[in-house]
Amino acid sequence: MKYFIAMLTVLFLSFSGCSNDGAKAEELFETAQFEELQNNPEHARKLYADILKKYPDTKFAEKAKVKLATLRN
Repeated sequence: MKYFIAMLTVLFLSFSGCSNDGAKAEELFETAQFEELQNNPEHARKLYADILKKYPDTKFAEKAKVKLATLRN
């Protein structure tokens, strides 16, 4: 029973961390978009790269990859 409770706790904490990563990635993505609007592509590229490095398993990583490719052209 203790093993089962421990596993549930680990799973819960894992999922909590994932959603938190998604929120952080979303915040960085929105900031990067704002930097683009403010005509600051260098900072936007850095923020998009940070998303790829820190939060590669989020949906925002794929979006950041597309934005980086667009900014490089």
